[in-house]
Amino acid sequence: MDIFQYTFFQNALLGALFTTIACGIVGTYVVSRRLVFISGGVTHASFGGLGLGFYLGLDPFWAALTFAVLSAFGIEWVGRSGRVREDSAIAAFWSLGMAVGAIFIVLTPGYAPNLSSYLFGNILTISRADIGLTAAFATALSLFFALLYRPIVYTAFDRDFAQVQGLPVRRIESAMTLFTAITIVLSIRLVGIMLLMSLLTVPQMTVNLFTADFRRILFGSIALGFFACVCGLWLSFVLQVPSGAFIIVVLIVIFLLAKLIHARLLRKR
Repeated sequence: MDIFQYTFFQNALLGALFTTIACGIVGTYVVSRRLVFISGGVTHASFGGLGLGFYLGLDPFWAALTFAVLSAFGIEWVGRSGRVREDSAIAAFWSLGMAVGAIFIVLTPGYAPNLSSYLFGNILTISRADIGLTAAFATALSLFFALLYRPIVYTAFDRDFAQVQGLPVRRIESAMTLFTAITIVLSIRLVGIMLLMSLLTVPQMTVNLFTADFRRILFGSIALGFFACVCGLWLSFVLQVPSGAFIIVVLIVIFLLAKLIHARLLRKR
């Protein structure tokens, strides 16, 4: 337990806490709206920004954020045009981002530093500045949800009903699209591009086995996500394995156990 005394591990826990708050809020909306593959497309499209950032000598975070935001709104715009199916638009932006990232990384002189931490996550390298940025975003996102909770829930479950009620559905969707893109880029350091979809969906899926209440799923997924992060970080340190990958393994194991418990409860009924 001495590891909890190290500053880098304390930073990792703080980063994981604020990241799981953002992922819990956005992930609950994404799962309710059935936008999981859109988040996956945005996640992988952000790889293009990483490659471009390395090539131009820019901060990879801001380059990836720009790519993620543009990809998120691009997928939304193409899908709404009606001429291209949404899944086709997702596939196009997904592959474009990965292709652009691969090209610019190859063109970058020397070896792209810390590339593996963006692909597979390395929360142990998070800095105080990263924690402050993530905390500020998690706070802003929480306030946004607190102020517009009911309109967001109505939009998530039945946008047509929300429009009939005169709610600003398009503005809410645009705001959530922006928040989703930012959450994705902020979470890359935790579990990496390759595994991020699981952090946005598995906690919500697990809690949803036992309740369909939006609020309970939201808070339950935050608690479950943080618990998996703590366990994954500690076990990764003990076993000397990548922290991001082990966090996802812990989440999947918890989901499978919850699925077995849920099935057993149904049999008893």
